[in-house]
Amino acid sequence: PARMGLPALALLLAAGLLPTQASPPARSFQLDYEGNCFRKDGAPFRYISGSIHYARVPRPAWRDRLLKMYMSGLSAVQVYVPWNYHEPLPGVYDFAGDRDVEAFLDLTAELGLLVILRPGPYICAEWEMGGLPAWLLWKPDIVLRSSHPAYLAAVDSWLHVLLPKIKPRLYQYGGNIISVQVENEYGSYYACDYGYLRHLLGSFRALLGTEVLLFTTDSAGARELRCGTLQGLYATIDFGPDSNVTEAFGAQRRVEPKGPLVNSEYYTGWLDYWGEAHASTSSARVAQGLEDMLQLGASINMQVFSSLFLPLSLLPRPGADFKDQYKPVTTSYDYDAPLSEAGDSTEKLFAIRTVISKFQALPVGPMPPATPKYAYGRVALQKHADLLDILDVLCPSGPIQSQFPLTFEAIKQAHGFVLYRTRLPRDILDPATLGAPPHSVCDRGYVVLQQKYQGTLERDGQTTLRVTGREGDTLDVLLENMGRISFGANTSDFKGLLGNLSLDSIPLSNWLIYPLAIDAAIQQGWPHAALPESSSWGRAGPAFYTGTFETPGIAWDTFVKFPGWSKGQLWINGFNLGRYWPSRGPQQTLFVPGSVLHVGHPNNITVLELEGAPPSPFLIFVDHPLFNRTLSSSTAATE
Repeated sequence: PARMGLPALALLLAAGLLPTQASPPARSFQLDYEGNCFRKDGAPFRYISGSIHYARVPRPAWRDRLLKMYMSGLSAVQVYVPWNYHEPLPGVYDFAGDRDVEAFLDLTAELGLLVILRPGPYICAEWEMGGLPAWLLWKPDIVLRSSHPAYLAAVDSWLHVLLPKIKPRLYQYGGNIISVQVENEYGSYYACDYGYLRHLLGSFRALLGTEVLLFTTDSAGARELRCGTLQGLYATIDFGPDSNVTEAFGAQRRVEPKGPLVNSEYYTGWLDYWGEAHASTSSARVAQGLEDMLQLGASINMQVFSSLFLPLSLLPRPGADFKDQYKPVTTSYDYDAPLSEAGDSTEKLFAIRTVISKFQALPVGPMPPATPKYAYGRVALQKHADLLDILDVLCPSGPIQSQFPLTFEAIKQAHGFVLYRTRLPRDILDPATLGAPPHSVCDRGYVVLQQKYQGTLERDGQTTLRVTGREGDTLDVLLENMGRISFGANTSDFKGLLGNLSLDSIPLSNWLIYPLAIDAAIQQGWPHAALPESSSWGRAGPAFYTGTFETPGIAWDTFVKFPGWSKGQLWINGFNLGRYWPSRGPQQTLFVPGSVLHVGHPNNITVLELEGAPPSPFLIFVDHPLFNRTLSSSTAATE
């Protein structure tokens, strides 16, 4: 070819039409099937990651948790995006404050952490309904996590809002998101709908581009890997320290003969269910399993690295599993994780950090210190009102009339409580059986007859009570949603009374149904701006209690105990900190982040006790959590 003059060469170089030795390689994160590894900017790469759920950590604590993860030697964090956290109602989106996922992702980039994103639409995460919005169940025939048209339409609408926020943060475009998971453990779901996975693959590709690395995660079982994987999505697996590493990765190799070995959920601990022992996993076992995988060159995400709490103010709420029976998850997501619920480094974290140091250099500098805690001590409470006496406050729109009970979904109530009220149709002088069909009380019903508390009806538990009364007496059943199933055979978990209550097998009818907006009332200043209902002292059953305390010039993290209390919820300064249930356990304390407390003026406490408070009600604020005890109400009072 003709020789080109220097001015012409300079023009072509300036226009970027000729390669130069000095130009950096294009940013890329790819699979290398021949080298059995990832390649980041062309070089072999292996990540060591940990899961953190921004939706379970107060925004003021994000930086502290992420910095501690970085200083532990992690190169990446894995991040769930719960759909129902951001779209509480159809077409209503919330990305402000604690829900500002873009701000969280920007903070990970600022701190030098890569991100493995898990946007669902289903995420599990022991989160209410696995992240799917409860309003999907307003269409009772919908088939979740399938090719059902109504479900796909809702998913597509959500992805068109979320994924455009994600695309500019992908690694290829200068961001720090190196890979994106499609769905989650789909092979464990009954549907096994490849059309659904293909639809998601097409949507993710259309909205994120062709270069982003998309993957799936499933357990190592043959059925799970058959139904949860799809060509075009790199298949990874999950398993914990009790699994045989060789066998588990052998299962991945059966579906991905080449490419990097990846454990997307290496379990550092486990979740807690109400009524069961606190889960724990030894630091030595976790560290040894991690080292075994790293020696194989695997990429690993530790699930969970930063343990968390799920205050109910950060709606939605804790989920539940279904394993032969309904198993609701505790408020605390302590998980026996390397970072505690309050963000403190544990023995397990340092054992993991030691293992990581054998394979790569740790960041220079000290681990950030534990967050300061304070024991604010004993705070006396007084009864404010019985719940049944303030329905005008809690349900200002009034009740819905129905011949038979309606579900939460039928009246478009996603969470919390609904009161069902009817009247006895006849005199009942000899005890009669008030009963519900099996599995129709979802999830706990607190029964009050003529203002007198009778007891509870419970899903997969007690479904009958013996009652007496007069014709026309008021029968109230307060139904509590304890969390929709997040993992199990079916996530279509309807709430409320799913069947009719009966008296000696004769159905009750003519119901008034009150959807209660308790959180909204408390956030607007009730009950501290109202006078107590003094006529209701000493009565058992659902009631509100109030008190105040002041901080001594500091607002540090703390934990609150409930000596002698039964079951209920706690609000401080309008912030719903979650459920307590000391008689069922194992969790005995609720975490109170210092960011919700006031300095210089009183902190307002509101407690909704559902069954019965102690005679002289008080709370105790302590400087440490108590997870692994189940106390009877009599011994709890002396604790």
